[in-house]
Amino acid sequence: MKTKGIYFLYRVLQALALPAVFTYFLIRSVCNPAYFTSLRQRLGFLPSSFTQTASGAIWLHAVSVGEVVATIELARRLREEFPRAPLFLSVGTLAGHATAGEKLASSVTRVFYAPIDHVFALRRVLRTLQPALVVVLETEIWPNLFREAKRAGCGLVIVNGRISDRTESRYRGLRWFFGEVMHWPDAVLAQSETMRQRYLAIGTPSERVQAAGNLKYDFVPREADAASAVRQLIENVQPASVWIAASTMPPASAGDIDEDDAVVTAFHTLAPKHPSLLLVLAPRRPERFDVAAAKLDAAGIRYVRRSKLDRAPALPGVLLLDSIGELSGLFPLADVVFMGGTLAARGGHNILEPAFFARPVICGPHMENFREIAREFRERGGYVEIASAVELAGALDQLLTDRVRAAELGRRAAQCAAANRGATERAMVVIREVAATACPHVRPLLPELVILGPLSLLWSWMGAWKRERDHWRRRKLQAAVMSVGNITMGGTGKTPCVLYLAEQMQRAGRRPGILTRGYGRHSLERHLVLDAGARAKTAQTGDEPQIFLRAGVAPVGIGVDRYRTGRLLEERFGCDVLILDDGFQHVRLERQLDLVLIDALSPFGGGQVFPLGLLREPLQSLARADIFVITRSELAPGTYDLTHALRRYNPHAPVFYAHAAFDHWIEAASGQKITGLPYSRVAAFCGLGNHQSFWRMLKTLAIQPVDRVAFDDHHVYRPREMRRLAQQFRAAKAEAALTTEKDAINFCEGCPELMAPLPVYWLKIRMEIEREEEFLRLVESRLAAGRTDQQVRHA
Repeated sequence: MKTKGIYFLYRVLQALALPAVFTYFLIRSVCNPAYFTSLRQRLGFLPSSFTQTASGAIWLHAVSVGEVVATIELARRLREEFPRAPLFLSVGTLAGHATAGEKLASSVTRVFYAPIDHVFALRRVLRTLQPALVVVLETEIWPNLFREAKRAGCGLVIVNGRISDRTESRYRGLRWFFGEVMHWPDAVLAQSETMRQRYLAIGTPSERVQAAGNLKYDFVPREADAASAVRQLIENVQPASVWIAASTMPPASAGDIDEDDAVVTAFHTLAPKHPSLLLVLAPRRPERFDVAAAKLDAAGIRYVRRSKLDRAPALPGVLLLDSIGELSGLFPLADVVFMGGTLAARGGHNILEPAFFARPVICGPHMENFREIAREFRERGGYVEIASAVELAGALDQLLTDRVRAAELGRRAAQCAAANRGATERAMVVIREVAATACPHVRPLLPELVILGPLSLLWSWMGAWKRERDHWRRRKLQAAVMSVGNITMGGTGKTPCVLYLAEQMQRAGRRPGILTRGYGRHSLERHLVLDAGARAKTAQTGDEPQIFLRAGVAPVGIGVDRYRTGRLLEERFGCDVLILDDGFQHVRLERQLDLVLIDALSPFGGGQVFPLGLLREPLQSLARADIFVITRSELAPGTYDLTHALRRYNPHAPVFYAHAAFDHWIEAASGQKITGLPYSRVAAFCGLGNHQSFWRMLKTLAIQPVDRVAFDDHHVYRPREMRRLAQQFRAAKAEAALTTEKDAINFCEGCPELMAPLPVYWLKIRMEIEREEEFLRLVESRLAAGRTDQQVRHA
C-alpha cells in the first residue's frame, strides 16, 4: 500500500504539471523546429516499423551525447551476446539522436526519442517494443519507467550509475520516495564506490548495488576517416599547432563563466605568439553554434564554419565545429585540448576520449560529475587543472611551447585511460543474469482490464469447473496415451510434433494412432477413423487431420469424444499407443504423458487468460505437464531463459528445445518437390495461429517476400480471394507465391489455375528436438510405466 500511495501522489503531481510540460514542448519547438518532430515519440507514439510481435527485445536508454558514446561498446557486446534480439536505443536530446544514428547504426535496430515519464506514454512504448530487458545508463531515475518495466516482466538494470553532487542532496531529502523507486531495478552498477554509497543512501537495497567501474573507460577510440572534410581541411592548412576547445558551455547561472568568451579571450592572447595556430571550437549544444559565431564576429577573429566549408581558415584562425558526432575523431589531430564544462559550473565533461589518443588535456575546477576520473588523473599527473579562465591562456601557451612536457602529459593520460577498462564485461555478466530471469508480457490497457477483465475471470472459473468435472469422468483406453497440447491459443507447432512422435513410435516398433478433434470439419459422422494415407475431403476431416493423413505415418481417429474414437482405433488397427492432439485441456481421457508445447515467440499468451490475453487457462496449470518442449526456438530472440520462467510453475518437468527444419517445397499444381526456389521475387500468404512463425521461417531461408498477406487461423480460401491475391502479387511483380502445408489443404478447387500464371508452392517442414535420444528415452519410460500400471489394474 505504501508503494501504491507514493505512486498515486507522483502521478497526481504529474497530472498537475502536464500543462507546464506541454508549454515547454511548445517553446522548444518554436525555438527549434527539429524538436517538434520528436514530440510524437516523446508521447509514446513510435513508427510502425518499431512494432515487435514477440517478446525479447532490449531497450537501452541514454540521455545525450556523452551517454550515447559510453554505450557504444556495450551495444556492440549486446549485439554479439543476443544476435537475434532487436536492440532499441532511446535518447533525450536531438544531439544524442544524431550521434546515435552515426555511431551506433551497426549495433542498434532503431533509435528513438525517450517517452516522458508518464504511464500512458511508457505503456505504449512497452507494448510496441515488448522488451525483455531495459538498461538505463547513468543518472536517469525514472519512477514510472522502472515500475512499468518490472510490471511488464522485464529485467531492469542501471549501468554506469552515478548520482551527481547537484542531485545527491535532493535525492537524500526525498529518500521516502526514491527508496521505493529504487526497489524496482534488479541491479545497479555504479561507476565507483562513492557512487555506490550514494545509491545506498537513497534507499537502494544493498544486495543489488555494486561498484562495477565506468563504461567510458571502455571507449574504443577511432580517428576521423581519411576522407573526412574536416580532417582534409586541417591537413591542407598545415597549422603549426591545433588547439581543440571541446564541448564548451554557457554560464550555469548569473555571474558564472561563459566558456566561449574564455576561449575567445585566450585565443586573442595566444595568436601573436603562435601565428600558425588553428583553434577548433566545438560548442556542446547545437543552439550555441550561432551564439559562438556571433562572438567570433564581435571579436574580429577569422573563422569558418564546419557547415560551410567554402574556404580554408586563415591562420591564426578558428574552425567552428557546428556539427554533431565529429569531435571525438578529431582529437588525434590536436596538440592540446581544453575540455569544456569545467570552467563553467557544469560538473565537467568526459576527458577520456582525448586521453585515449594521448593528447594533453586542460580542465577547470568543475569535474564534479567525473569526480573519480578526475581524482585518478590528478593523482597520476594526467591532466592540467586551472582554477579560472584567467589561467587558460598561460596553460595553453606552456603546452604549445614545451612539446616534451605536452607529450609526457598525454602519455600519462593514456595510461590512466587504459588502466581502468573492463566495466563493459562486468556489466555484461550482470545483464546476462538479469535477462535470463525475465518473464516479459504485454500488460493490458485500462479499458481492456475494465471490460475484458471480468470475462477473463469468468472464463478461468468455467474452465476450472469443467476440468474438475471431467477429471471425475476420466476414462482409460487399453493403449498408452500421450497428449500433445499447449496452454495458449494459436499455433505452437502441435501438428509437426504429433507427426514426429508418430514416426518415432513407428520406428520403435510400436503401432501408433493419432487422436484429434478435427477442428472446423463438417460431417454427420461423430467418429471417423481412417487408415494412414487414406483420402477424405477436408470438409469431412478438418484441415490439420488432412496433414496427418497425407503424411501416411499412422491411422487417424477424428471425433469430439476422444475415448470412443480411441476405442475404434484400438479395435480396427490394433494401436498400442495413441497420440492425443491438442489434449492438454481434454482431461476426460486418461494419459500416461502430458507433453506441453511452449511457443518461444509467444510463450505465455500475454500472461492473461482469454479474452484479456491468449491463455486457455491460468499459468499455474502448467504444473500438470510431464514434459515441456519449447518450439520455434531457432526464431526466438534468445534474451531470456524460458526454462527459468517455466520453473516458476513446474519445478520438475524436463524441458527440451525444438525447431522447425526446412524439408522441401511442393508445387501445388504438380505436386513436384524442390529444395530450392528458382525465383528472385516471391510473395507469401498464410492463415495460421501465429503467422510470424512462417514469416520468420522464410527469413531463415534468406527469402524476403515482396508482398505478404496474413489470414485468420484455419482460413478456407475462396476463388475470389485467390484471384485477388494473384492480382495483388502480380502488381508487386512477384514471380511465385509461397504458403504453408496447412493453407494448401484449405485451398478451394482449382487454386493453381486461379493463381496463374503465378506458380504456388507450399512449405514442408519437420520438427527436430535437441537431446533427441534423452527425450525419446523419457517418453518411452513414461509410456512403459503407464502400461505396467494398467496391466496391474487389469490383473
